[in-house]
Amino acid sequence: MAKEKFEDAFRKLEEIVRQLEAGDITLEEALKSFEEGVRLIRVCSAKLEEAQRRVEILLGTEEGLEVKRFEGNDGD
Repeated sequence: MAKEKFEDAFRKLEEIVRQLEAGDITLEEALKSFEEGVRLIRVCSAKLEEAQRRVEILLGTEEGLEVKRFEGNDGD
């Protein structure tokens, strides 16, 4: 199976959320969509963690740069 791109997985996840919020699907379809959504969340999370590690490595290779953990706003 080819590796899924973050953007593609995120778009699919957004579509699943729209379908579930609309409530126009059967329970069985909703469960299948939910399962696929969980898989996509794992894909996206892994891609974001990989990107974070790469940025930390790049910053760590520059002299004088200090790697600091990003702390975003909870309200976003």
